[in-house]
Order: sequence, then structure tokens, then C-alpha cells
Amino acid sequence: MFTMNPATLAIRLVLLLLSLSVHELAHAFVADRLGDHTPRITGRLTLNPLAHLDPVGALALLLTGRFGWAKPVQVNPRNFENPEGGMVAVSLAGPLSNIALALVFAMLLKGVIGSGLAYRTSGAATAAVVLDQAIWINLGLAVFNLMPVPPLDGSKVLRALLRGRVYNLYYQLEQYSYIILLAFIATPVASWVLSPIIVFLYRTIM
Repeated sequence: MFTMNPATLAIRLVLLLLSLSVHELAHAFVADRLGDHTPRITGRLTLNPLAHLDPVGALALLLTGRFGWAKPVQVNPRNFENPEGGMVAVSLAGPLSNIALALVFAMLLKGVIGSGLAYRTSGAATAAVVLDQAIWINLGLAVFNLMPVPPLDGSKVLRALLRGRVYNLYYQLEQYSYIILLAFIATPVASWVLSPIIVFLYRTIM
């Protein structure tokens, strides 16, 4: 429906950084509110993307437009009243923040399209493209980061539920995490597994 120009691509990069920063800030904020001030001490309670960037994860997100990750927020669960529950809450905060952003962008996009301006002015058409990309980016980040592969958020939720030997085996996966993630993204598996979920969520909110 709409085409992307260089200005739109530049804005898309800004959206990628913003979405990642909100995601990580959500982790840090929830941890801080639950009693662990490690994220505040390590400078992660901020929207500054430089504090959150993981070079490999950022490159993956830039290349794919949907799948990527940031530098994990350091959290000490012993500072939580309920360590396991606290870790689950902190881990889910990031993906949920991206879903919330997607909902906000969806409402704005519906307003732009509903007004008819997107079909009459180039500025509104560009805004529609940017908002649409923002929705896909945030849904992609939410779904991707819920995968149970270290160091993604889904792995921390799963780890909180594991016990004993299974926990130790799963914990050892972290040394292979980047290899697993890059292999997943570099092959069609990512699209086969995640795209149907992302498309379903997009259609649901739009």
C-alpha cells in the first residue's frame, strides 16, 4: 500500500532503538520497584539506547526488522521478596511493554488511515508506513523474546519453573545462546515458527 523512502528508513531505525530501549527499561523498572536496585546502579533505568545495546542483537534486529535482542538487564533475585515470582515478573515486563507499544501505534495508525489523509498527503502516508512498521517491530520483539532460549526473556521464565538437574542442564545452554539465536534467525525456521504468531497478533489488534 505504501512505499518506504530514505527518511522513513531513518525513522524506522529510531523506532528500533526506541522499542529496544522501552523493552529494557521495563525490565529495569519492574526490578527496581520489586526491591532490586541493581539495574539502577548499573545505569539501566534509562531510555538511552546506548545503555542497552547488544551489538549482535541490534544487528540482527536491523537486518530482520523484527527479531533481535538487547544487553540483558542485570538482576539479583535475592533482593525480591519472592525471588522466582520476581524474576518471572521482570522477564515478562519487556515483552509486555512491546505489546503495549504495538497497541498504541495501532490506535494511531487506525486514526491516520481512518481520516483518509494517508491516501491524500505524502506526510500522512509516511506516518502510516512508520506506524505500521512500529507495530510489526514491537510485536516481533515481544514474540521473539518470549522464546525459551538463553538469554531471551522466555528462558528466564522457564528457568524459574525448572528444578535440579534439568535446571543445571538448561543453565549450561547459555554458553551456546548466540550460536542458537543466530542460527535460528539465519534460517527459515524463525519465520516458520514466529511469523504466524506475529501475523495473528497484528490482525487481532488491527
